[in-house]
Amino acid sequence: MVSARILDGNKVAADIRKEVKAKVESLQLKLGLGTILVGSDPASVSYVNGKHRDCNEVGIESIRIDLPDTTSQKELMREISTLNEDPRCTGFILQLPVPVNIDIREALAAINPKKDADGLHPWNLGALVLNKPTVIPCTPLAIHELGKRTGIEWRGKNVVVLGRGTTVGRPLSLLLSQKSIDATVTVIHTGTKNIAEHTKRADIVIAALGQPEFLRAEMVSPGVVVFDVGISRRDSKIIGDVHPDVASIASAIAPMPGGVGPMTRAMLLRNILTLAENN
Repeated sequence: MVSARILDGNKVAADIRKEVKAKVESLQLKLGLGTILVGSDPASVSYVNGKHRDCNEVGIESIRIDLPDTTSQKELMREISTLNEDPRCTGFILQLPVPVNIDIREALAAINPKKDADGLHPWNLGALVLNKPTVIPCTPLAIHELGKRTGIEWRGKNVVVLGRGTTVGRPLSLLLSQKSIDATVTVIHTGTKNIAEHTKRADIVIAALGQPEFLRAEMVSPGVVVFDVGISRRDSKIIGDVHPDVASIASAIAPMPGGVGPMTRAMLLRNILTLAENN
């Protein structure tokens, strides 16, 4: 049985951190990454911990705000305002997901666009639509960069994105269809009929549904490239959206974990640099 080539996000992310560190040192930049974490979701806690370890490695100051699940909208907005005004903080994120009582749209819109390290403020998303220079959401940027650095060709490829969420699916479709990349993108969602007909025609499939092992071998064609982005948990184990049997069909897979995840953190560091250079 042929096994797919693994697109190693840990290795590529390590290279990017070295590049970021060198640039921070050469430009003598004083950068600060802020994070706001509401609640104690294990995946979010682990992710934020990793982001601050990365900052320490590359010479970016960490500014961390951890809030309980009971945090109100008003309290969260106060903390966002604090980071907006903090001169040490050159960019920050609100870690997603947040508790159900939080109005995420209001919270993201309150972030100063010039400090929006996740690229999720309406102004920055609008700039992405218009193909203007901006910070790009970290996970879409991570997917493209991981592919580019591991020899995956995007230009002219038929790409199917499973999921239309505002953090991955929608901005990713905008990014990949830009003239500088020139992929042909189909976005699959709950209203899509005959999903396998779309995925079988794809050169590249990006699974970002959050439905464990949704994508099966019989849904793709030989030689497909697959990026597993969805995260679920089963018996305390992280499960992606891609079933293990896809490895016998695909030519390359970015696995979950170890593929896009570490690259997303690396792209956050890159975005902090982008914000500093543009502001």
